[in-house]
Amino acid sequence: MQIHLFRTHRQKGVNKMKSEKNTYYLVHTSAMPEVLEKTVQVNEMLSRGEVRTIYEAVDKVGISRSAYYKYRNHVFPFYEMGKGRIVTISLVMDHVAGCLMAVLREIARVKGSIVTINQNIPYLQVANATVSIETRDLNVHVEELINNLKVIDGVREVKIMGNE
Repeated sequence: MQIHLFRTHRQKGVNKMKSEKNTYYLVHTSAMPEVLEKTVQVNEMLSRGEVRTIYEAVDKVGISRSAYYKYRNHVFPFYEMGKGRIVTISLVMDHVAGCLMAVLREIARVKGSIVTINQNIPYLQVANATVSIETRDLNVHVEELINNLKVIDGVREVKIMGNE
């Protein structure tokens, strides 16, 4: 599942690209217009160096340059919201020795800097924890980190609670 954020600018009830006030929406990919998703694809291709020019990238994904230029600074994947910020995640884990340590090891492996950890007293062999992570130096996207945490033995659930 991919989730993207996009921003609109409102001025006197009308969408305008140059207004001061930003409103952000979290939108599932399946509900997004295709041009927005393709704009994200172009940005990712350019950042990964898969293509050398914007013209080459828009040609590959099948949108016009004008459509790309219209949306390029206004639509981006959710994980980019977390870049250089603090992301707080909630974990539900089996109460077994080493589970939280494995989570912390994975965060350290991808260069996440832990700001806070809060683990509640286990109840019915289930432990809940929240971890706040500084994402500035992450070498993977936040979305990938979350997926990596979900496959650790003993981790039942991982959710992003918020980001600052």
